[in-house]
Amino acid sequence: MKIASLSGSSRENVGKKGASKLRALNQVPGVLYGGKIQTHFAVDEVKLSKIVINSEVFAVELDIDGTTTKCIIQEVQFHPVTDRIVHIDLLEIVDGKEIKVNIPLISEGKAQGVINGGRMETLFRRVPVQGLLENIPDALKADISPLTIGDNLRVEDLNIEGCRILLSDSVLLFACRLTRAAMSEDEEEGEEGEGEGEGEGEEGEEGEGEGEEGEEGEGKGKGEGGKGEGKGEGEGEGEGKGKGKGKGDSSDKGGKSEDGNA
Repeated sequence: MKIASLSGSSRENVGKKGASKLRALNQVPGVLYGGKIQTHFAVDEVKLSKIVINSEVFAVELDIDGTTTKCIIQEVQFHPVTDRIVHIDLLEIVDGKEIKVNIPLISEGKAQGVINGGRMETLFRRVPVQGLLENIPDALKADISPLTIGDNLRVEDLNIEGCRILLSDSVLLFACRLTRAAMSEDEEEGEEGEGEGEGEGEEGEEGEGEGEEGEEGEGKGKGEGGKGEGKGEGEGEGEGKGKGKGKGDSSDKGGKSEDGNA
């Protein structure tokens, strides 16, 4: 953990009037506890703000009237309207004694689900941990690149050597959610697949229809051929009958005329 230096002065008036006077002078009243004695002090507001508003977590070396004490920030109170720091509590660090602190949670990599159109949701910005000062990292890092849409990362998926996370193992830290854009893409792909299936079905039906038309054509050809043959046979028989009949009539007529002449 990084260390920041801060200097202040002890204060005797610990009431509201004394604190109001300090704030008017751009000083922030505070208290240091956790050690053998409890110390009330005041520090410069601007210098303290640089440490407080920083996204990183620092251990503080507090110098009060020449005495340096290593501590961490436990609580900061802000004015509800102006957001100015109105009070600060510091906890003295004792060698061999574990401390509790909130450290930043940082994601590493780009989730596969985000690449596919999903959205990554971060449920915690800071995570409470407990351990010895020398074992507490500057930040808790989590690799989210393997996460796909619908996947999540929980406390049980992380491991910090030398300290522990003060949250239940089942608590969600990151979740890859499905977005409307991803849903619309899936719907479009589904519609395209259905359209292709329908097109193939129609082509199959057309092929079957062509086959039926071919069979009908063959049937018609056979029928016409049969009709032609029948017609030809009928015509031949008619011609034969007509010719035979004509010959018989002419011979009879000739015979009669000869008899008459005779």
